[in-house]
Parts: sequence; structure tokens; C-alpha cells
Amino acid sequence: MWNDVKMLNAAAGALLGLFVLALLGGGLWWLAQRPMFTLKEIRIEGAGAELRRVNASTVRTTALPRIKGNFFSVDLNAVRTAFEAVPWVRKAAVRREWPNRLVVTLEEHLPLGTWGQEGRLLSVQGEVFVANLAEAEEDGNLPEFSGPDGSEREVLMRYRELLAWFAPVSLAPDAVQLSGRYAWTVKLDNGMTVELGREQSSTTLKERVARLVAVYPQLAARLQDRIENVDMRYPNGMALKAGGLALGMGKTK
Repeated sequence: MWNDVKMLNAAAGALLGLFVLALLGGGLWWLAQRPMFTLKEIRIEGAGAELRRVNASTVRTTALPRIKGNFFSVDLNAVRTAFEAVPWVRKAAVRREWPNRLVVTLEEHLPLGTWGQEGRLLSVQGEVFVANLAEAEEDGNLPEFSGPDGSEREVLMRYRELLAWFAPVSLAPDAVQLSGRYAWTVKLDNGMTVELGREQSSTTLKERVARLVAVYPQLAARLQDRIENVDMRYPNGMALKAGGLALGMGKTK
């Protein structure tokens, strides 16, 4: 072996290459630890809109303590996760900006209403999140939504349909509930509660609302604001309660 010049040269070349790589690696590690690469700034910006509810004090207490490392060593996924734990943040995107800065772009949740009885909120995307209710209602009271776990987007879709269905009589939902038996109840902004029941076909609820909308002007004229509850689970008619008086007709399905 020791008389094989080619093998000796190859071994020497390999050792030299490893030595050079070690020097380069050590040099890069040394360079990466220089103070100039210590993170000096984290710039936070909104995704296409000004941030309304994410505030600096919450970011300082929730996200910043979880950020470790410098410009090179910081884990961007960990930074993203830290910011997505901040109340009101829906999504975060993080990028490095040479030589010692991170830029974090945040998308806020847009609240549509409350969800259930636990202080949770439903966003316009149909996602449930937790945030300060007083902040969510800065622009006015929010509708109330509830339903079984996993039904959030279905309830959101139904709410939007109900808005359109009741628009001809200038009414709008204040609360939409989907029960555990998948029966629908809506409370309108005039205080009237409407029992719509379960969907027996893709048009069941729309047809029941249409029947109510067709006669509502006459009912409102006769009973003024005394209508408390309307039960539309009848094949040909309805039952209602107004001023403590209950009236019924038809046969429930």
C-alpha cells in the first residue's frame, strides 16, 4: 500500500479536502456568530390591510419570548407558530431580511359572530377562534351562532342564505342555531324566533322561509311587534305565539 503512489496521492487529496471543508465550516460558523447577525428588529405588517386588533404588548408577551437564535439559526417555522399563537392572528408568514431582521406578515381573523357558550368567535371564513369579545364587538353586537363540532362552515353558509331569504321583509338573523338533531332555529333582529326544523330535502328550509315571508307583512300588521315565536315545521301552515297567545294549525312532520 505504502508503495502505491496513486493511492497515497488519493488519500492525501481526500484528507486535504476534508481539512478544507472543516476550515470552511468552522469559518462559516464563526461568521454566523458575529454580533452583526444578532436579530435587531422584527418588523410586523398586515397582509393586505392594516392590523386592527393585534397589538404590540400581546406580541411581546406571547410571541417574542419563543424566538431563539440569530439571523442564520432562527427557526422560521417556530417563529410562524409563535405568532399564530397570538390572539386574533389567523396566519403568519416569516422571512429573513439581511443582515439582522425578520419580517412577519400577519393575517387577522375577521369576526362574524360568537360561537357557542364558551366565549369563542366565528370568523368570516367559518373558523372558530378565541379572542376578546369586547374587541370583537367594537363595531357593534355580533350575531350568535351554535352547532355541533365540525358544523361551523355549514352554519355560516346557512346564515348567508337566511340573510338573502329574509331580505324581502327587511329582517336579518341575530342568531342561528343547529341542534344536535340537526334542526335549525333562527332568531331575527325584530326579536322573533323561527323554528325551521330539519332539512328533508335541499329546498326544505328555503320553502319554509318563503311561506313565512309571503304572509309576514299581514301578520306584522295585525300583531304589531308581539310575535314571539313562529313554528314552520308544518306541511301547510305554521304555529305562532304572539303576546302570550299560542295559535296552531296543520300537522308537524
